[in-house]
Amino acid sequence: MGEPRVLTVDMGERSYPIYIGEGLIDQAGKRFAEHGISLKSPILIVTDENIAAGNHLAHLESSLKQAGFTVSTAIVPAGESSKSLTVFQELVTHALQAGLDRKSTIVALGGGVVGDLAGFVAASYMRGIKFVQVPTTILAHDSSVGGKVAVNHPLAKNIIGAFHQPEMVLYDLNTLQTLPKREVSAGLSEVVKHGLIWDADFVAWCDENAERLLALDPEALGYALYKGCSVKAAVVSKDERENDLRAILNLGHTIGHALEAVAGYKQLLHGEAISIGMVGAARLAVKLGASEQVYTVTKHVLSRVGLPVRLPVDLDTDLIMDAMKHDKKFQEGSMTFIVPVAIGRVEINHSVSASLVREIVEQMKQEA
Repeated sequence: MGEPRVLTVDMGERSYPIYIGEGLIDQAGKRFAEHGISLKSPILIVTDENIAAGNHLAHLESSLKQAGFTVSTAIVPAGESSKSLTVFQELVTHALQAGLDRKSTIVALGGGVVGDLAGFVAASYMRGIKFVQVPTTILAHDSSVGGKVAVNHPLAKNIIGAFHQPEMVLYDLNTLQTLPKREVSAGLSEVVKHGLIWDADFVAWCDENAERLLALDPEALGYALYKGCSVKAAVVSKDERENDLRAILNLGHTIGHALEAVAGYKQLLHGEAISIGMVGAARLAVKLGASEQVYTVTKHVLSRVGLPVRLPVDLDTDLIMDAMKHDKKFQEGSMTFIVPVAIGRVEINHSVSASLVREIVEQMKQEA
């Protein structure tokens, strides 16, 4: 176990580090102290039932307590249903009962759901207190960086939220070793995405090292997460609030989010839906004049890491199109799409016709 890889998200006075390595949870107390987390004010760890059933929570609590921190823990149900105003209010109650004050810190130990939820509590409690991200899934390498925090409304995902940057991200690779195979592949979807939008050489590396990534080889995984987080950090540093550049991180999301919604957030994992969405975006790119290679490489590398590249035939095209029309990027018969113009380079196209997207959706049900 060597020294962790370290990245910095450059936000001026609000800049923060991302640590990626093995054994970081056991070092949490030391890292918190180094970064000025208050010893005098209580800390609240937010995690879910699945994480709480393993060893990671106990290790984190132990490390913080040994360093002199006062720690309370709140455990929420696992899954997207916890990103609700009801659970949010329960966590605020827990924070009040634990005596959290303006100098306190909330720690998110878990995947994207826990990070979004705990981060929104931190953004709202006493008008904003510190929080730390301790992601435990591959997919969360994307959501734990950048400060987007939110809960869902019954009519829309992530519609109630804020931008609230963490104090740091502690990415302990040991937490990933018990992930189910399907979760591993789904997480790698966002890793590959960062290459497709920013770094063609990294896409080729993912192709060459697919077996190592799927086997959770620590060196390969550490490098891949470092590269993925590097892209996210570079983009967020330039455009924190998604005024322009940050939108490129949504490659595959227009179709992907629609598939999630139509499938009732059950049939497809988020990363699987985004994979299909990225293949759709690549197909669209070729229709708009990009090289056929954009499509073939995108489809190939996503297949290599075990992801679906075909749209499930049982999902109704009309419902998919309706779901996309509810997206905030839909206006007057046209959609805004992140379109790959080459491997490693994308552009924001604000005038993609809905009829062309419909044609792509239909074609993707016949993917070989």
